[in-house]
Amino acid sequence: MGFFLYLSSCSTCKRIMELLALPEDLKLIDIKKEPLGTDQLDFLYQNTGSYLALINRRAQLFKQLQIDTQQLTEDSAKNLLLEHYSFLKRPVLVYRDKVFVGNSKAVVAEAKKWIDEH
Repeated sequence: MGFFLYLSSCSTCKRIMELLALPEDLKLIDIKKEPLGTDQLDFLYQNTGSYLALINRRAQLFKQLQIDTQQLTEDSAKNLLLEHYSFLKRPVLVYRDKVFVGNSKAVVAEAKKWIDEH
């Protein structure tokens, strides 16, 4: 039916999981234990139209690796997403042919409404 990509050590992800009251048939995927695969990333790209839209620009690893997030391209974003889980903007909900990326209030509210209606 769908899946929910999150980080089990992320308090924001946990809070959003509770708020959304995720359906029981949703597969929960801790991206630290089960990193994003090429097929999942391709699926997300097809549904968002951009690897850059999936990038967590606040990831501490950017600073450690001295990567300028303003210089990212679609190709470099794809490679980063496959290299390390911390580059993925979290959480990601895929449910009934709709994708929700990130933890902004607007995205969470839209996801909650979608789940409640379906």
